[in-house]
Amino acid sequence: MQQTIKIAPHQQTHPLDRHVGRKSVGRQKYRLEMLALPGGVLLLIGLWALIAKVGNYPTFILPDPVSVFNELAEITLDGTLWHHTQTTLFEILGGLTLGLSTATLLGYVLAKSPLLERLTGPYIVASQSVPAIAIAPLLVIWFGSGKISKILICALVVFFPILVNTIVGIRSVDQGLKTLMHSLRANRWQTFVMLEIPAAMPVLLGGLKIGVTLSVIGAVVGEFVGSDRGLGYLINLSKGLFNTPLMFAALIALGTISLSLYLIVTGLERWLLAWRR
Repeated sequence: MQQTIKIAPHQQTHPLDRHVGRKSVGRQKYRLEMLALPGGVLLLIGLWALIAKVGNYPTFILPDPVSVFNELAEITLDGTLWHHTQTTLFEILGGLTLGLSTATLLGYVLAKSPLLERLTGPYIVASQSVPAIAIAPLLVIWFGSGKISKILICALVVFFPILVNTIVGIRSVDQGLKTLMHSLRANRWQTFVMLEIPAAMPVLLGGLKIGVTLSVIGAVVGEFVGSDRGLGYLINLSKGLFNTPLMFAALIALGTISLSLYLIVTGLERWLLAWRR
């Protein structure tokens, strides 16, 4: 005899309850991710303090965290840190804007024209095989030691990864969806806005994450070659003065800029790709 198992009303799960449960789990995961960052920083500082204390190193070799934070507070209060940070930040944002716009536009054109990609691809790859540190002195000679040369160096550094990700993203659009848009008589602009951009957005944002971190490197490389202000200049100055706490303070400022830009792009990714979840 077959027995029918009945589920009590209180044991049944409503679809809305499952949705709320998933949102609750997502919030908890997000909170854990947010706590992981300061926890990791505190762990790193504790390890740093332990190594400095056990090794008993001189300050010019490995300063303890207290010396570095005192130096950081001093240059923050007297305005030195902000004076150099705003210069580097301007170069980063300028180079990122120039490199991003140029690489995205060229990447879309190359993604739509495989023949053009085959013709120009070897030259683009060859140009990226030359290190930025080798091109930087030439750009400083051509454009001077001001902000323009630093912006160009920064744009060159971020150009290639964003270009590659743009080509991959545009070409990864499902061909069936393109056929569907064509059957709906969508023009090129409608296909671009309603299909290609949303479909390629995950890959494009992945390239942007790489670009924002490389932009900081590009700006600092330019300042190393020739500059009278900026965080790269501050690092060079501290090296000449054997002021290692000042160097650490400048490195902390650079790390903060890089991490902030990365978190901004991550937040932008969560907002733009909310529809995928």
